[in-house]
Amino acid sequence: MEINYDLVIIIVAALVAALSFAAFALPFLNRTEKKERYRNVIEKKKKVLFEAAKEEVTNRGTKTISAKDNVASFFKVQNIAGKMGEKIRVQLLQAGIRDPVAPLKYILAQVLLPVGFVLFAMMIMSAGEKEIESGMKFFIILGLAGVGFFLPRILIKNKADKRQQELGLTFPDALDMMLICVQGGIGLEQTVERVAEEVAEHSPVLAEELGILSAEMAMLNDRRSALSDFGRRVGGFGKSFASALIQAEQYGTSVSQALRVMSTELRDIRMANAEQKAASLPPKLTVPMILFFLPALFIVILGPAGIQASAAGVGGG
Repeated sequence: MEINYDLVIIIVAALVAALSFAAFALPFLNRTEKKERYRNVIEKKKKVLFEAAKEEVTNRGTKTISAKDNVASFFKVQNIAGKMGEKIRVQLLQAGIRDPVAPLKYILAQVLLPVGFVLFAMMIMSAGEKEIESGMKFFIILGLAGVGFFLPRILIKNKADKRQQELGLTFPDALDMMLICVQGGIGLEQTVERVAEEVAEHSPVLAEELGILSAEMAMLNDRRSALSDFGRRVGGFGKSFASALIQAEQYGTSVSQALRVMSTELRDIRMANAEQKAASLPPKLTVPMILFFLPALFIVILGPAGIQASAAGVGGG
């Protein structure tokens, strides 16, 4: 069978052109997807806030609850949830999990996972042919129960740390854009919304959080409450940002000055972290160099000499 090289060249050229077009168009499609996700999150948050405000107005007009009932229900909720529930809620928010049922699922996972791991281990040990000592069984069961209990916490903490790293990289640039908008005479709510739209392509996490902050500031009457919720959700830099704006509003200082100082401080912190990572790089490279680089280097340098010595020994013998 004779191969038509012209046809092969045409097919290969068409595939290369298609791949090149896909590589060129994929970033734009990704940006569009990120913006759509950002808009969906913001619209959903605005809808939830609007429905909550509407329900509050309706209940205020149709139903009257005494102060005694309010205090009693408040203490009931506090006794049921407690500080632990609030701490879990904050951890989930910092990890980007906003589902109201998420704390309950988290607690159920901490209860059910140890039981499941223990039952699985007991089933495996009972099915095995080799008898395991009772002390070893106890330690295995205890270890698996501990793993099952701490596994949700570790996963949530890792996810929150990744979000913190992403926010730490893009937050100083967002503060610079906010500073430019504020100095241009734009209000804080419009500034936050504009910056959220601008950073949606590069940092969807920061765009979502700023969009939610903008929605809360627009829908709620209490700006301090919206900023406090933002600091609690974001943590780290976001908490400092919220505290600075709350203090600027409380004491009547300039918002632009607070943003300028915070932007400079965050850039210094980011530079210090980069220098710390660079300084810790040589000790981390020591072990890989000893294990992988030096043996190959010794083989290359001493290998020919060893081969010549062995050849001379064989020839002399």
